Amino acid sequence: MRLKPVSLLTMILMLTYSSSWCQEPTYKQGVNIFIETGVTQPDQIPTWYAPMVAMPYAPVFEILATKGTQGRYYQRTYAVTIKDIVKWHGHDCEGITHVANCCKTAFNILFPDGIIDRSVLKGISGTGPCWSDGLAFLTGARLQYGNLGFFKNNDYNHAIILYREDTGVAVLATWKKGINNIPDEPVVLPGEITWKTKVDMQKVIDLKRVVKNAKGHPDPYQVDLMRYYQWQHVNDILSRPLSESYQAEIIENFKWEDWVDTTKTVANPHKRGDIRLKNYPYRERPVLEGK
Repeated sequence: MRLKPVSLLTMILMLTYSSSWCQEPTYKQGVNIFIETGVTQPDQIPTWYAPMVAMPYAPVFEILATKGTQGRYYQRTYAVTIKDIVKWHGHDCEGITHVANCCKTAFNILFPDGIIDRSVLKGISGTGPCWSDGLAFLTGARLQYGNLGFFKNNDYNHAIILYREDTGVAVLATWKKGINNIPDEPVVLPGEITWKTKVDMQKVIDLKRVVKNAKGHPDPYQVDLMRYYQWQHVNDILSRPLSESYQAEIIENFKWEDWVDTTKTVANPHKRGDIRLKNYPYRERPVLEGK
């Protein structure tokens, strides 16, 4: 499926001003809602399982959620970093950093005000748990709700699609050619890096053919070396702006069923309850005792 390239500025202008191109957002920051951002301290303290959070371009996400299972929008965002995703996923790995960076790249287009509204998002990823876990954590999408899917085309295993339901905008995000290191898998968008990586990606690809072969028998040094390469590569990427390593495009005329593997979906998904009352009106007057 061919996608039409669109500049970031054009995307933002289209998203903001063109009612014919997209639907109206569920709220407008500073117009009919006032959300405070930057009011929680992001966890950017490096540790043994998340050293990359100290790098200058490690992403921080300002997440907007609803209060409890049947509540309105919170009036403030909370900050999330890769470190939070690692603790939820269970271990630090190259994939968690890549999916976080891809999501950040897509969110910059979908939410130009920087507020990531989990109540309006659907997502598609590859079947690797790093990518689907990262996507689920940041968007709130779940298989049981029918808003988390897997690509039907395996070429997209290391890409994501984020779909904003209220505006009807879908964004495909992935890495640029030059930081990709998955054997025999193409980069699905045309962008290439213009900087030189510290780690030779062909060496990583060759090593992965040995270490990640389920029937293979890598020696202990190869296992340690792959881990070191991945750690070095992730920190290298986060030492420069994410736009130098990742790319995104809006998908025109997006249809969920065109992209999702329907054999890996829930046939009768549950209806979400946590977003039902997100815009519910407030009381006209305070509750008085005895009345």
